[in-house]
Amino acid sequence: MTPDTTQLSDGIAVIGMAGKFPGAPDLETYWKNLRNGVESITHFSEHELDVPSSISQNPQYVRARGVMDGVDLFDADFFGINPREAEYTDPQHRLLLETAWTALENAGCDTERFTGSIGVFAGCSLNSYLLHNLSSNPEFLAEFISSQQMGAHPSLLGNDKDFLVTRISYKLNLRGPSVAVQSACSTSLVAVVQACQNLLNFQCDIALAGGVSVTFPQKRGYIYEEGSIVSSDGRCRPFDAAAGGTIFGDGVGLVVLKRADEAMRDGDHIHAIIRGFAVNNDGSTKVSYMAPSVDGQAEAIATAQALAGIDVSTIRYIEAHGTGTSLGDPIEVAALTKAFRAGTNEKQFCTIGAVKGNIGHLEAAAGIAGLIKAILVLKHGEIPPTLHFSQPNPRIDFASSPFSVGSKLQPWPESDVPRRAGVSSFGVGGTNAHVVLEEAPAVAASSMEAQPQVFVLSAKNPAALDEATKHLGDYLKLHSESSPADIAATLQTGRRAFRHRRAFVSRTTAEAVELLGQTKTTKIFTGDTEGRKGNVAFLFPGQGAQRVDMGRELYESNSIFRENVDRCCELLAPELGLDLRTILYPSEADAAGAQERLMQTSLTQPALFVIEYAMAQSWLALGIQPQVMTGHSLGEYVAATLAGVFTLEHALHLLAVRGRLMQSLPSGTMLAVVLPEADLMPHLINGLSLAAVNGPKSCVVSGPEDVVAALGEKLAGQGIVSRELKTSHAFHSSMMDPILAEFEAEVRRVPRNKPQIPIVSSLYGRLGTDEEWTSAAYWSAQLRQAVRFADAVEKLMNQPGLALLEVGPGQTLTALARQNPALKSNQATIASSPRTCRESEANEFLSAAGQLWVAGVAIDWQALHGDKSRRRIPLPTYPFQRQRYWIDAQRATVPAAFYTNGNGHTHEDVTNRLAIETGEQLAPAPGAAPSSELEALIHEQLRIMAQQIEVLSQTPASPGQQRSTHS
Repeated sequence: MTPDTTQLSDGIAVIGMAGKFPGAPDLETYWKNLRNGVESITHFSEHELDVPSSISQNPQYVRARGVMDGVDLFDADFFGINPREAEYTDPQHRLLLETAWTALENAGCDTERFTGSIGVFAGCSLNSYLLHNLSSNPEFLAEFISSQQMGAHPSLLGNDKDFLVTRISYKLNLRGPSVAVQSACSTSLVAVVQACQNLLNFQCDIALAGGVSVTFPQKRGYIYEEGSIVSSDGRCRPFDAAAGGTIFGDGVGLVVLKRADEAMRDGDHIHAIIRGFAVNNDGSTKVSYMAPSVDGQAEAIATAQALAGIDVSTIRYIEAHGTGTSLGDPIEVAALTKAFRAGTNEKQFCTIGAVKGNIGHLEAAAGIAGLIKAILVLKHGEIPPTLHFSQPNPRIDFASSPFSVGSKLQPWPESDVPRRAGVSSFGVGGTNAHVVLEEAPAVAASSMEAQPQVFVLSAKNPAALDEATKHLGDYLKLHSESSPADIAATLQTGRRAFRHRRAFVSRTTAEAVELLGQTKTTKIFTGDTEGRKGNVAFLFPGQGAQRVDMGRELYESNSIFRENVDRCCELLAPELGLDLRTILYPSEADAAGAQERLMQTSLTQPALFVIEYAMAQSWLALGIQPQVMTGHSLGEYVAATLAGVFTLEHALHLLAVRGRLMQSLPSGTMLAVVLPEADLMPHLINGLSLAAVNGPKSCVVSGPEDVVAALGEKLAGQGIVSRELKTSHAFHSSMMDPILAEFEAEVRRVPRNKPQIPIVSSLYGRLGTDEEWTSAAYWSAQLRQAVRFADAVEKLMNQPGLALLEVGPGQTLTALARQNPALKSNQATIASSPRTCRESEANEFLSAAGQLWVAGVAIDWQALHGDKSRRRIPLPTYPFQRQRYWIDAQRATVPAAFYTNGNGHTHEDVTNRLAIETGEQLAPAPGAAPSSELEALIHEQLRIMAQQIEVLSQTPASPGQQRSTHS
């Protein structure tokens, strides 16, 4: 075979992974155990075993196994699976489903946002939950058998291997190829190869690949038999002189794969690169169906290496199949040597290891366990010890081979050549798989600048949300070197948004840790999106919110805001005779003078419009589209402009004219009074006018300065609270009457269009009509009459779940809305700017974005980051809230023979199978010959085993004496 090496020029990137193995509920613990040389095989006491005593008391019974905890637990609610269905579903299916979600989150991939297709390739072991637990109920078994193709769909779909991966595709809405892969012990690595091929053929854009193996009862051992492949003492010793067999265990693992060039382009976190891969089968050129083949394995390894297009001498680590059998290990090393010798004659430059010494043989999950280990080796630059190795197997000539076994943890320092490793997995029946890995390419360090970032979390219930928050805090404590921007971006775009949400703003990881450690804080926002439609209303403030430097921090940090401020100020320059930016953002020396000029209403009104309009455009750029708007006095001009009533140019012109005309009038003042409108009206004499009704007990009076002052004294004498407002004129009073006709005539000269977004009029306190918004008379009346903001905001509050967003400087309207008794519990009131100039505008704007998201409003997070490069990083994944979903076996109906072998085969089954397979194929297949001395040795060993079986079959044994041979 001459593969085209150009097709793998960039390789396949591993961008995510997840797994659980004996002694390791996560990959962090898995690596810790590996590097520390931890054996995770459980050795049971007699009372711990879940097997009949007639079996466990056999002198040859080995009470050991690699057990994975919590296989009876599952978060059925998370996946929308009812309890009964969960109980009747093979735990292998359930585990792989949870692991798929976790792996995708590890990759920072939200399948709802990802626009490409995602494939799934995986397999599992024999479903012993069906055999041991479910089928122990005679009624279930009878019903299942009698109606398996008609009425037993839930049990069938939850237990057949065919539905293992398609369930994942259905539950996660994955639309790429969804293929169950089964090749015995090599299943999960073959699944990886299939995924790589589908990616290179563009059948999908991301692929999940791996496998799962959990068999029952978990707390069981096996009967050891001389010459079988299982260990006599429950320990697996790969490549060692004392190697006498393997031991079986449970595990699950998946990797997330993507074409490497696209992973680099998209800022994915790359754990490793798959450079080459191959799958083949031994065919019949071996001594028996179950026997391994040097030639078959060597060809698979050599093909993968050729496809990788690398110098094989740069491969410095091999994660071997390594079952720890006296004959299997020598054949594997011979095959590896044959493949390597095609490219190098170097000796002992490559370390070989096998994870089975740590966790046992995981059958269908064995390959993925080895692959993940090798990826971790490349990432950490350390090669863990191969357990239980002291002297090499005498049938392996390591000294003349490219390999040596590492019995201690050894560093793997960086060099000018990338770290490279090979991973093998071989299945009974002859399907061989090999993968060539390379360490992830170096990437430029992410920015660590202390800029505010929005951190968001969500979950399907409050308990999970609290747990996710704790996990994030723990992560931040341990990873202070991580970029806050990368962390925030991954949380924003790499996670599904669920009902229960939490958000906060932080500039550094240390600040985030401190914030999360506070039991009471107003800076973390938590909410429930139930009953909220994600709709938002824009509220634009009027005069009184202005100040020098309003929006300055946004102007410096937000390109959308800056572009719109610049555009507005350039359009206003001919109208005002100055560049408004010199007033908004003066130098320190000119600040006092600028503040005084900004109090002139001829500049105040255009300045407020510019800031509010630019801020609104900033929200629109983040995908925040208002369903409705309202404005307080001049704020209505911003709403009308966004709705299309006025063009930007015409709105700015009208505001400039409006401000000039008001500036020409005699000065006046305004007084805020804590009284209901009805109680205030009798006091409005001597030229006083009602200027605004902002709340049930919040009104504003406007008029001549001396009359307003007198009213204030009178009210104070009656114990009524009032406060004079800092204004230049008596807005919304009879003092505006002299300019009404001139302003209305100016409005008539400007084109006016029907609004494209509904606007609640603060003149009428209701939804304005098209005729009103396009009427010049409305705009002159709006200048003169009272602002009925309380009625307008109450109208908005009639829409359940509507989020109210104040768009402009200060928080005046937000405070007024919160005081309105019509406000509903599921309505958020949010300010875009801080209350005072001493607080950070960027922080407040991002905090508002977080609060909107918590309220169920969709945010375009990509737009928030603009053209800044962000990288996805592995963060804590969803904390499943698992419960026990389990059908116990009815022990009385389970045959004792069920417990006699590591994978559920009875002694008679194994005897008959071996008799057929070895009796017919003890001689090589026609035209075939043993390819090495090792295969000849196997040939002889199988002949001896056949003779032993024949003797055993002539002497019936009691159940307690039965022995089995595991294949």
